[in-house]
Amino acid sequence: MAHESFEDQEVADYLNNHFVAIKVDKEERPDVDSIYMTVCQNLTGSGGWPLTIFMFPDQKPFFAGTYYPKRSRYNMPGILDLLEAVHEKWETEREELLRTSEGITSSLKEHRNREVSEGQITEELFVNGAHSLISHFDSQYGGFGRAPKFPTPHNLMFLLRSYYYKREDKALKVVEKTLNSMYKGGIFDHIGYGFSRYSTDSKWLVPHFEKMLYDNGLLVLTYLETYQITKKEHYKQIAEMTMEYVLRELTSNEGGFYCAQDADSEGVEGKYYVFTPEEIIDLLGKDDGIYFNEYYGITSKGNFEGKSIPNRLHGDIINSTSAKSRDKLFGNPLFYQLGIPVTPEQNNRTNLEEERIGGLRIKVLNYRAHRTSLHKDDKILTSWNGIMIGAFAKAYKILRDKRYLQAAVKAEEFIGEHLIKGDDLYVLYREGSAKGTGHIDDYAFYCLALIELYEATLDIQYLSKAFRFSQILIRKFFDKDSGGFYLYAEDAETLIHRPKEIYDDAIPSGNSVAAYVLLKLSAYTAKAELIQAADKQNAYIAGIIEDYPSAYCFALMALGMEVYKTRELICVLPDASFIEGVQELLSRHFLPDVTVLVKTKENQEQLKELAVFTEDYKIDEKTPAYYLCENYACRAPVNNLKELENLLIKTVVLV
Repeated sequence: MAHESFEDQEVADYLNNHFVAIKVDKEERPDVDSIYMTVCQNLTGSGGWPLTIFMFPDQKPFFAGTYYPKRSRYNMPGILDLLEAVHEKWETEREELLRTSEGITSSLKEHRNREVSEGQITEELFVNGAHSLISHFDSQYGGFGRAPKFPTPHNLMFLLRSYYYKREDKALKVVEKTLNSMYKGGIFDHIGYGFSRYSTDSKWLVPHFEKMLYDNGLLVLTYLETYQITKKEHYKQIAEMTMEYVLRELTSNEGGFYCAQDADSEGVEGKYYVFTPEEIIDLLGKDDGIYFNEYYGITSKGNFEGKSIPNRLHGDIINSTSAKSRDKLFGNPLFYQLGIPVTPEQNNRTNLEEERIGGLRIKVLNYRAHRTSLHKDDKILTSWNGIMIGAFAKAYKILRDKRYLQAAVKAEEFIGEHLIKGDDLYVLYREGSAKGTGHIDDYAFYCLALIELYEATLDIQYLSKAFRFSQILIRKFFDKDSGGFYLYAEDAETLIHRPKEIYDDAIPSGNSVAAYVLLKLSAYTAKAELIQAADKQNAYIAGIIEDYPSAYCFALMALGMEVYKTRELICVLPDASFIEGVQELLSRHFLPDVTVLVKTKENQEQLKELAVFTEDYKIDEKTPAYYLCENYACRAPVNNLKELENLLIKTVVLV
């Protein structure tokens, strides 16, 4: 509609003569988007973007729809015809439009006032959610349901926890098949790395080529956790490739992360990403060109509008880089085949093949960058940055590479410098200024990022900051009577409806993330106000999701900590030099039920303020003591990391 209608002079003239035209950025104003998307869904039975709303000046809508071409066609009204019809109604039947708008607004208020019964937090919710996902699994291509297919990494992260808590082997197989299939398909950019937004087909070959920061952040988390569980190197490599893309393409000089890269080049979707065999041969020469084309499935027939999206659906080799050609940022990769044991002879041959393809890939990457341009959405969103900070922090926790920690810390410092003023978060930063009153997602994801930074570093400053912003989160957004967090704050602009969103769509909902944050911080601090808020929030969520739990997988991840209980590890150390050993141990194991507090002479006063119960654990100047606690009772301490490791993993199935 932007190209067909809003940039068209005839449409613009009619709009400007008869309407007040407002274009809303749904990323900047998710509250506005949420309210009027609900209106559209209620009126038409469906929704989507672009979203078209006609309303009175007092925000009350009377007509809603999605896409309209400039002129009517195929029983689809055109925007000009629609504008004329609405204008005529406005001039001749305004009272009828007013009654319609009042009815729509009343229905929103009824929806808001409808009581949600508190639900029971049971293991059945968790189990039913996993079984529902597994029942919709596409065993041939991975993922769930039919095309279009979205990555929805939080669904896979939930299944990893189903495997961990319930020994649900099928859950892990679903995750691995999906992650492997997504990587091999065209939804992963095999030339420049990173994942596109979704696949238009069932086998992950033809994507919608837009790359979003949040998808790549959540997928990094998922591949890293799967690597931690399975110890299969290719999951680590895919996470590294994805982070390489983010650092190269979506990272500002100041450290914040940009939103996205567009799908279109020169007005054509996918033009930037596709190739012909002749083009590659002209670039690389005949022998290398033929080899490259075969390796990435680039054919004369093509797989996308006569050209080819590079992919590995026809092959098994997982990596597409080499020790010489790989970006220096990530060092030497290892080479593996998807789920196929390799002999030393096969592995040597694979290394030789990868050395060749890696150098060629770099040439194609450089050629592609100069062949045509690709627009970048350079907004820096607080909520999405929270996701990516968490991903880099977890990468440091698991892989122990300080470059990932540096990226996470620099981005968090960027938020602190540019997107926080006192207790208030802004929505976005662009071109030197911050704007937008923060919403639930901004606060919840920022708290989550701080928790991930704490768990990666065991630096108490991040836990203290997470606690501080959780208090602000509760004060500004929480419904203390019925539970649930409102989308916009109590001191924000008042709209015709104050919604609570809990459905986990492409991104987990702010309510799901808030529940996760509250449970994590409750385990760390044992503070009564957090525990009470977490209990209220969990009961609210349980009441909503019980009919269709698999649509709320991040919420289920939170409830899993309540159903299966967390274990608290308290490390009482002679000094900070012992922390690295604890970090190395934690990097080796997937332990979503374990929270870790470290007490040293250096941090004991700050830790006491945050978690007063730690005062009872006395520091020995020579010997560390590791207390593993569960159900409010602690085991006798052990004094070395090997004994601690045995305690932590004795009930965990190692893969």
